[in-house]
Amino acid sequence: MNRLTDVGYYIYQILKHEFILSSASQFEVRKNCFSCTTFLKKDKVYPNPLEAVKDVPSGATLLVGGFGICGTPAGLLKALVQTKIKDLTIISNNCGLENFGIGWLLTNRQIKRMVSSYVGENEEFMRQYKDGELELEIIPQGTLAERIRAGGAGIPAFYTPTGRSTLIEEGGWPIKFKKEGGVMMISEGKERRNFNGMPYIMETAIKSDFALIKAFKADRSGNLIFRKSARNFNPPMCKAGTISIVEVEELVEVGELDPEDIDVSGIYVDRIVKSNYEKPIENLILSAKNLEINPTSEIHHRIARRAGPYPKKDEEDADLINAAQESITVLKGASYFSSDESFAMIRGGHLDVAVLDGMQVSQYGDLANWFNPKKMIKGMGSAMDLVSSPNSRIIVCMEHLTPDGEPKIVQSCELPLTGEKCVDMIITERCVFTVDKLNGLTLVELGDNVSIENVIESTGCEFQVADVVMPMKDIN
Repeated sequence: MNRLTDVGYYIYQILKHEFILSSASQFEVRKNCFSCTTFLKKDKVYPNPLEAVKDVPSGATLLVGGFGICGTPAGLLKALVQTKIKDLTIISNNCGLENFGIGWLLTNRQIKRMVSSYVGENEEFMRQYKDGELELEIIPQGTLAERIRAGGAGIPAFYTPTGRSTLIEEGGWPIKFKKEGGVMMISEGKERRNFNGMPYIMETAIKSDFALIKAFKADRSGNLIFRKSARNFNPPMCKAGTISIVEVEELVEVGELDPEDIDVSGIYVDRIVKSNYEKPIENLILSAKNLEINPTSEIHHRIARRAGPYPKKDEEDADLINAAQESITVLKGASYFSSDESFAMIRGGHLDVAVLDGMQVSQYGDLANWFNPKKMIKGMGSAMDLVSSPNSRIIVCMEHLTPDGEPKIVQSCELPLTGEKCVDMIITERCVFTVDKLNGLTLVELGDNVSIENVIESTGCEFQVADVVMPMKDIN
């Protein structure tokens, strides 16, 4: 060896030694599977999903991309089922469906803890949680996205307004129930600090042992391109995994991708596997000229029409969905972006109006819409982020009464809060209220065949009446 070669070999030995020492303290499997070949290997491509995940051990923490089942690395998840590992911690927006994606692992009893923002429609998820078989750490969707982004960016913690004055800040969420009844484990409270006269709570970064990612296209060096709304949580998760494994539909040679088109640099990617697994649509809805719409959901359909009509038959796209996992289209001028970017828009005050559902709204604008301890646990999804967005007008659209005939507009919310004094307007099938954070509610519009006396009888708090009460406007 000449001197230059000697120095290079010496540096390599130091790097190899440090790599093993640092990895062993975080994740022992990397020491066990380390070799000179894998350290220097430039080709990140694996022959099949099973080979790509076969060293994932029991007890590992995994970031899993996807929103519902859109953008889910289905081939990698199916391979994990085959490995029969267990006691996994899965960090993902939700658990998808019982018979697809993360739901496979859940049904196979391979998951110990879910870290999510939304329970969704997975009944097995709810059953295991309520029966004390599964731990559930619930996190607002935007906070989840930002904690993951922070983990990939090397930021240990940050402050956010999301979740203040709720169970997220105060603690007490039941992470795990006892099988015989009662609560075994609860969440801890958060640190609060004021900035510019406003309260914020501290959240810590999230990293994982592995990240399972779905991309549309990659080259052999790991540069990634995502497609439409299937990007969702995938880009930030790819950057926050100690080992990031990416499932792609198309694989090309280095140099075939235009650098302008690359969404995530190959520096974040450790393994690539091509897998053309099926891409179902969770809620397939097609356009129809005479579509019958429930009056209580008319406002949501009006919003959907403004965003773009439902697709025609055979024009649906599994990579293009809305927040309800419905098949959609987009209008000219639309753009696609990842979940962390989406919530940066919300948190940064760039949203003018947010429309949400409600379980209860208080006379001063407190909102509860994510958790009823006696009946249902659905998770807050993006609701806590939306109601804490500065400069955004918050409108709650809901039915006036519960199915049991109880008022949903009340003096004080009994259910766990989504946000404190955050609602600006309430729209029900009976009337419209404006909300003042100090003076309370004012009745400003009445529905057809609804009197002020009817509203008084069906509302659980006092309210003022505007000098001129207008009829509710039709939605066209």
